[in-house]
Amino acid sequence: MNNKGYWCLQLHAHLPFVRHPNYPDFLEEDWLYEAITETYIPLLSVFENFVRDNINFAVTMTITPSLANMLADPLLQSRYYAKLNKLIELSEKEVLRTINLPEYHSVALMYERNFKTCRTIWEKYHGNILTGFKNLQDAGKLEIITCCATHGFLPLMTNETAQRAQIQVAVKDYQKHFGRKPNGIWLAECAYTYGIEKFLKEAQIRFFFMESHGILYAVPRPKYGVFAPIYCKNGVAAFSRDMETAHQVWSAECGYPGDVDYREFYRDLAYDLDYDYIRPYLHSDGVRRNIGVKYCRITGKVPLNEKQPYNPEWANNKAKMHAENFVFNRTKQIEHLQGIMQKEPLVVSMYDAELFGHWWFEGPNFINYIFRTMQEKNASFKPMTPVQYLDKFPVNQVCQPSPSSWGDEGYYKVWLNPKNDWIYKHLNMAADRMVEIATTNQNADGIKLRALNQAARELLLAQSSDWAFIMTTGTMVEYAEKRTKEHIYNFTTLYNQIKNNSIDESFLSNLEYINNIFSEIDYKVYIKN
Repeated sequence: MNNKGYWCLQLHAHLPFVRHPNYPDFLEEDWLYEAITETYIPLLSVFENFVRDNINFAVTMTITPSLANMLADPLLQSRYYAKLNKLIELSEKEVLRTINLPEYHSVALMYERNFKTCRTIWEKYHGNILTGFKNLQDAGKLEIITCCATHGFLPLMTNETAQRAQIQVAVKDYQKHFGRKPNGIWLAECAYTYGIEKFLKEAQIRFFFMESHGILYAVPRPKYGVFAPIYCKNGVAAFSRDMETAHQVWSAECGYPGDVDYREFYRDLAYDLDYDYIRPYLHSDGVRRNIGVKYCRITGKVPLNEKQPYNPEWANNKAKMHAENFVFNRTKQIEHLQGIMQKEPLVVSMYDAELFGHWWFEGPNFINYIFRTMQEKNASFKPMTPVQYLDKFPVNQVCQPSPSSWGDEGYYKVWLNPKNDWIYKHLNMAADRMVEIATTNQNADGIKLRALNQAARELLLAQSSDWAFIMTTGTMVEYAEKRTKEHIYNFTTLYNQIKNNSIDESFLSNLEYINNIFSEIDYKVYIKN
């Protein structure tokens, strides 16, 4: 079949840096452990099976620097492995408990199989699954891109040197993990404002992603809308999200994930079983919390206690059906666009990676069936990464993108509103102070060098957009506020100690142990040019 166009799947894998070695277990660390089991390892497995089965695929995937540092951290690796082994122990007990409960037994067997597959893959890579993703990139099947160092929200940083540092630190860290420079970047929250592209050009980054209106409202208006990239004036390319594919997958109301046969996220075994039975699989505080084993399907708009048993076979069939529908819709969309544009369109589908597996349990299998269906049916469009597109079509329209983000209503209000606006006077003052002490201590060594590097880490960690986002959504506000205040306090203390030549080595060493992100950071990235 003649090729009519291209499809780019972009998965944004990100979690804020959460590491608490001074506690035996910590609630927010579970964000990482759940994502490894439910999203990162399942996606890695799907991609590796594509290679095994000679399935043609191309996927672009952000692995943010904060996530990469957690995945590579020995402490978090060991804690995850212990958690996984406890889940396997529980699943084996559940297989026995449900042997006379046929409506649940198949689900228990599924969990046992899934958890043991996770352990096999985890052990294959000796606890560092970044190696698996790197191997796929080295084989030309996966394009891994970076992000702002700690997912910092660049448009709200008033200090350009601080904006630049978020990019430079990210690029250096990417090289450490993946052995080359990144071709592309996901600007945190897809947040763009004028001038950011100059820092991308300096870092030799070829492209970034934007929300739809960031390109639709560019000047001049792009001839092909969101279905072809544009170049900024300095040659950095911007790719934009297709909203049709966004709604089909994102929406819990009209999208695939809301189907009645898919697994119900909000009903968990930790709340359903006898406390003494489930207690060994909870945190040391003994509080009932989700453990990731769920036996019910969405069923419909009914209370949680009326949810029906999950049926893995039904859910698998729905994932296959929805993948086939997705391929059919892309075929019709791309053929229609090709007729209008008189050139091959590019449809860019952008999603949080954690949607697939964590929030939508069947998501990785949905991706699996998409690429297998495309190959089986000889689809009239091909998968493509942004780099492959730019190499094939190097001539594109030059425009000035519009400031935008993919947050609610498309601008910056999620990250700047009465619930979180108090943080920015502190963040921006800290950024100015970091530039000051870096510029006035350009040849530091010994303990002052260590203090300057740690001050840079504390600033970067404070700048994570996740904290402002959480304050807006109201989910874990106390933790988000605590993290912001702690990093600002740590930075300010180091700043004063550096200024007064009175560095407390005990205080510094403790911070280096706890907040150990970016082991190779160089504070000189904050020297003002």
